[in-house]
Parts: sequence; C-alpha cells; structure tokens
Amino acid sequence: MKKMLMLLAEGFEEVEAVTVIDYLRRMNIIVDTCSINGERKVIGGHRITIETDKDIDKINSIKGYDGLIIPGGREAAIHLRDDGRVIELIKAFHDEGKILAAICAGPIVLNRAGILNGRKVTSYPGFDNDLKNSEYKDDIIVEDGNIITARGPAVAVYFALKLIEILAGEERVGELRNDILLDKVEEAIGK
Repeated sequence: MKKMLMLLAEGFEEVEAVTVIDYLRRMNIIVDTCSINGERKVIGGHRITIETDKDIDKINSIKGYDGLIIPGGREAAIHLRDDGRVIELIKAFHDEGKILAAICAGPIVLNRAGILNGRKVTSYPGFDNDLKNSEYKDDIIVEDGNIITARGPAVAVYFALKLIEILAGEERVGELRNDILLDKVEEAIGK
C-alpha cells in the first residue's frame, strides 16, 4: 500500500491539506499527518484545528513512505521553510527519489532545501519571487520528475488527483472523479 507524509504547521491552508488527505485516503493511500510544533494539534490559517497522526520528532526514518506533501498557507510555509528538521527531511526524500509535492506557498519550503534549482515549478501568485532559481510556470500543476507543485486552494482537487495518478494509476483517478461527481461539475461548467 502506498504511503505519504504530510507536514503541517500553524497557519496551513485547510482546504489544501484536508482535500488531499481525504481524496488520497479514499483511494487507500495512507497519509500520515505530521506536526512540527511539538503538539499533535495544529491550527490552520482559518482557525480549523487538525489533530495530526505524528510529531516530526518521532519520524526516525522515511522508509515506507513514497513521498512528502506540503500544503500551503503563507504562515505555515514560512514555519516549515525555517525549520531545519523539515529541510533535512525534504533532502532525505529527495536523495531517495521519492515524491515531493507542494501547493500554494509550499514550494518555498522545497526551495529552501535547495532542490528546485533549474526545475519546473509553480506556486500561488507572488511566491515566484522566492523561486528564482527554478523555471517558473503559470500552469495550475507542474510535474518535473519527482517534484509536483500546484497553484493554490482551488487547485487542491486536481493536485490530489495528480498524486493519485502517480501513486495508484489513472484508473483510480477515474474512480475518484466519478465518486466525487467531478465529471458532472466539469460538464455543467463547460470544461
């Protein structure tokens, strides 16, 4: 069974975190949520509290994880970016070629780890200034090798679908699209 680790810090963007957790778990992909603040409870940017599965200080190995997810939220991304434990964890995932996925402000955390140099990336508008060493794209999702980046909250569903495609295959993406009525919504809005 595939397994991902999601890092959460105070001020995280709730829709980006919860959408991804929910949709991956629906497809039987384990998502361990992980706090960096020394407590298992983390308060999001819109005052929604999540109780995480783990604390970063209890992560002794990345063995068994297929990748790492970083939701956005400016405040959370700054906390994650400035935490040496997070940067070392990202480097470990990268060194093993595991998936590194970040949405919204999250790519600035990957950038601090020094893994975006020359890589294609996207982020929430305005964070491109923090990603100058990369090849910035205005696409809603950008995949460059093991690095997946996405724009922001409205893209959370498609970000989750991209991760499901990579981890479980296109058939599972179709199942989820059907289950959540995404095809009906896209048809109704003429997409």
